[in-house]
Amino acid sequence: MTLSTRNSRGFTLAELLITVAIIGVLVAISIPVFASQTEKSREATDLSNVRAAYAEVMAEAITENMEYQVKTVPLKQKQDDWQSADSVTIGGITHAKGEEDTDHWRGTPRAGGTCTVSFDPKKGILFDWTGGSGDGNESGPAIDFNENIHGIVEETGLLTQYKTPMFEMDSKSPNSVMVPQVKKKLEANSLLKYGTWAYLGDTRDNFKSTYLFWTSVDTNAVGAGKKIPVIVSKEGGGFYISETTTADRTQGKQTYTAIADHIPNYNGFRQYTEGTQYETLEDAYKAYAKLLTTEEKYSAYKDTLPK
Repeated sequence: MTLSTRNSRGFTLAELLITVAIIGVLVAISIPVFASQTEKSREATDLSNVRAAYAEVMAEAITENMEYQVKTVPLKQKQDDWQSADSVTIGGITHAKGEEDTDHWRGTPRAGGTCTVSFDPKKGILFDWTGGSGDGNESGPAIDFNENIHGIVEETGLLTQYKTPMFEMDSKSPNSVMVPQVKKKLEANSLLKYGTWAYLGDTRDNFKSTYLFWTSVDTNAVGAGKKIPVIVSKEGGGFYISETTTADRTQGKQTYTAIADHIPNYNGFRQYTEGTQYETLEDAYKAYAKLLTTEEKYSAYKDTLPK
């Protein structure tokens, strides 16, 4: 009687090395493909956001009797220029890679940059791609854009201690008992270590609505009655770029310049939270920094950014 035998020989070392090598090649091929698809997805998001901004600008221009309108869109892409297409069309305006600037298209999209969509009744629509490459803060300090300022103010207990329809805390107030309580909780790389800020709003339980105002401008240095750009952070979410007029305040025998005049109620704050809403402080800061270098009326403040 003959018994059959089964070959139970395992893999040799050479076969294992070949298998590992094949897997390595497959991984090396798949990683760039995945990265490419991810970047294309970012570009698709950017194009969608810019097209939405274009629609808003044109709608506002029509309802405002064709007056000048502008919106700025922070870009999410991580590589300069377009990777997904050789030409792009937005609002009937087509621009190809490598093409020179035109009356309606200026610049090239870059990592960490922005696209400002504007309408001029005399010139028409303009897509202005500026900023980047990088995180938009290369020349400044490493600011912690994830710091939760609203949470810090809440932790101090001040909002519970002072229940009022007109809560006001100004960073320039010389004898404030509230400002030091916030400052001691700030991180070393906090944005509030720079410029001027104020925490304002209604702190009553049934009407609570609070806002952080920040500007790179030293309000005491510029004085009262000056229009300055500000970042406004609404408690609960949302960042906006707006403008305030500085105002003098007197505390005892000392006078200081606040970031804004008294804002009496919720309707008073609405004007500061209109326009483009940014999802993160970092995106709002990039748009703010761009504003200081592109808007003539703010040219005097372009050197006030954190250094």
